[in-house]
Amino acid sequence: MIFSPDVVCAIQIHGIPEGIYVHQIAHLFFMISMGFFIHWLRHRQLVKETGWRYIQYMAFFFILWNLDVLILHLLDEQLGIIQVSLIDLTHIRIEAANGKRALEIFYYLAQLDYLFCVPALVFLNLGLSHLVAENYTQTKASNFSEKGDQ
Repeated sequence: MIFSPDVVCAIQIHGIPEGIYVHQIAHLFFMISMGFFIHWLRHRQLVKETGWRYIQYMAFFFILWNLDVLILHLLDEQLGIIQVSLIDLTHIRIEAANGKRALEIFYYLAQLDYLFCVPALVFLNLGLSHLVAENYTQTKASNFSEKGDQ
């Protein structure tokens, strides 16, 4: 199955119509939540610290990722403007309903959504690592000053 697959399952299809509507609402909710999260971080001026600044970048890349996949789902699953068909195990055909080559190229490039998702996860890791390191340093300094006071 791994070395000679009959079907390539790299693209997830959602049940019509309820599945895609709920899925799209979830993307929209996640995108809006990340926008509010960025606003909250900036309002509290937490982005002055390196760890929180990286987490703000994470939220920004998740907004871009959600916008990207919202458009992809809209094009192929809701509006049916894009048709993807399997030619063989290593090739697919992307066809726009209106025959516009630019839309086909846009759809292909938009399928590279991991170019937004992976940086978001990297920034999340960097942000959390910095916050943990800062907390560890502050705790260690606090413990050292308490021992010095005794």
